[in-house]
Amino acid sequence: MYISVFRKAHFNAAHRLHNKNWSEEKNKEVFGLCNNPLYHGHNYELEVKLSGQVDEETGYLIDLKVLSDIIRENVELKFDHKNLNLELKEFENLNPTVENIAFVIWGILRAKLGAEYDLMVRLYETPRNYVEYDGR
Repeated sequence: MYISVFRKAHFNAAHRLHNKNWSEEKNKEVFGLCNNPLYHGHNYELEVKLSGQVDEETGYLIDLKVLSDIIRENVELKFDHKNLNLELKEFENLNPTVENIAFVIWGILRAKLGAEYDLMVRLYETPRNYVEYDGR
């Protein structure tokens, strides 16, 4: 049986959208308030979707406690209450847009989960703005 399971998580983080190769004027024009030199923050909501075959012996796709621990240890503790631009090496040369944050989170989780799972992350920056990434 092919099935999907979901796990939600939450973290708060600050960032500044800024392209180092552009002038201050162009950054302000493109990114608006999100280009604030003093940064701004979001209460991010994360949904992780794993899909695959159910193990016939356990009846699980994955033990959800195991998935929860992987997300907590590798995403929540890493991102929560951080300035993404200044504290996470992943964003030294990568603009921390919600798209890029989702991409980074997907990569972190992909490295921790078995290849037998299809992985998708959905990241809400606000209740009305979110992205999904599945590795394509």
